[in-house]
Amino acid sequence: MTLSVIVAFTAILLVLAIGEVVSTKTKAFVPSVFVSAVLFLIGFWTIFPKDLIDQGSFVKPVVYVSMYLLLTHMGTLMSIKELFAQWRTFVIAISGIVGICAMTLTIGKAFFGWQTVVVATPPLTGGVVASILMSNAANDLGMTSLAVLATCMYIMQGFAGYPITALCLKKEANRVRNLYMEKKASGELDAAAEMAAGKDQKKLIPPLPEKYQTSYMILLKLGIVACVAHFVAPYIHLNEFVVCLIFGVVGCEIGFLESRALNKANAFGWLMTVLMAFIFASLSKATPAMLAEIVGPLLGIIVLGVVGMAIVSMFVGKLLGYTKEMAFSVALTALFGFPADYILTIEAVKSVCETDEEKEYVLDDMLPKMLVGGFTTVTIASVIIAGVFVKMI
Repeated sequence: MTLSVIVAFTAILLVLAIGEVVSTKTKAFVPSVFVSAVLFLIGFWTIFPKDLIDQGSFVKPVVYVSMYLLLTHMGTLMSIKELFAQWRTFVIAISGIVGICAMTLTIGKAFFGWQTVVVATPPLTGGVVASILMSNAANDLGMTSLAVLATCMYIMQGFAGYPITALCLKKEANRVRNLYMEKKASGELDAAAEMAAGKDQKKLIPPLPEKYQTSYMILLKLGIVACVAHFVAPYIHLNEFVVCLIFGVVGCEIGFLESRALNKANAFGWLMTVLMAFIFASLSKATPAMLAEIVGPLLGIIVLGVVGMAIVSMFVGKLLGYTKEMAFSVALTALFGFPADYILTIEAVKSVCETDEEKEYVLDDMLPKMLVGGFTTVTIASVIIAGVFVKMI
């Protein structure tokens, strides 16, 4: 079924808007990404054409431009000091992956068999690359049902990750907000603000005059930094989107990029909409027949993986000074990655904070952890895990 481009666009935005309204009404108890995912899944099974996202003009070239710009922009939300301070987040995220593997390769093996858990575990630890590697390997060996399992694991894991992460993040946001209120009451925040104001704010590259800080100019500079990251990434053997984040931090630190660049360019909302629409496109592949065929191992391995992730990440997090909710949230980014990690954090903070100052304080504490966690699990660890596991089938 072919729709008019504006009809397809409106249908997609309707689903995303309903998700946002439900999240707001429930104070993030039911996250928007979960609601949208359920609605898209039902829609693809009933009235939506399978290529609805493409028909709405949310196609790959536009999506990749959005990814480059958004991730470079995310770097402008952090400082180099904050980025290096996230080494504990990196360790916790990796520990969560270890917990998944430990549980699926032991108890999971006993219930579902060696080949099943080997094929299903890498997609559970991260993103689409791991899913493709394991699906192709299973197909090459004639294991069609296991190839389907690898694909469905990638598609469906967010249904477990979204609500659990939302609950953990909301509790953590409330804790950090209470900490903010205590510091504000004691005058500690005012003293810190005075110290920050007294420091030299000069940067290597002076800011452009306000009249030249237009949307075009800000987007151009983000594009330049993203281009540099794109060309440098192969030489330093890092994923180019990780390099975009790092170069965004550096670009902001030296003064080439403005802090919160896309917000100043009035482009953040649109680019995020493009990305959120695209991540639900994979749900069109999850037919009822496909899910019925592998529902037992799919649910069982997800449950075992999440339990293993919770135990190990909370233990390691406690050793490194994180609350169990924050540690578990960081590990849970393996089930969805960017941009869901950003959206879930924003919704949790908005649900508990009342003033802009509270929101800024809580976001500054939680968002870098979730972003670094997402890159660690989905972009780095899952690809390594898949490369190892593909030889173990």
